[in-house]
Amino acid sequence: VELRRCLYMPAVSALRCNPVIQSLAERMKKTNHHKMEIVVAAMRKLLHLAYGVLKTQKPFDPNYGAQFNFGS
Repeated sequence: VELRRCLYMPAVSALRCNPVIQSLAERMKKTNHHKMEIVVAAMRKLLHLAYGVLKTQKPFDPNYGAQFNFGS
């Protein structure tokens, strides 16, 4: 519960300011997810991004996923 509490405000901020998180939110809105589900997904995404940065010791690259073609 404590981790969720700590990630709430950064997720809300990321939903307003971070293009990576905003694209996640737009995809979820199109599939009729509730607002809180979108916030929790943003929290999870931030956690995964932070883990990736810490594990690889490389700075965050918002264009990293663009190098992979996932059928689009």
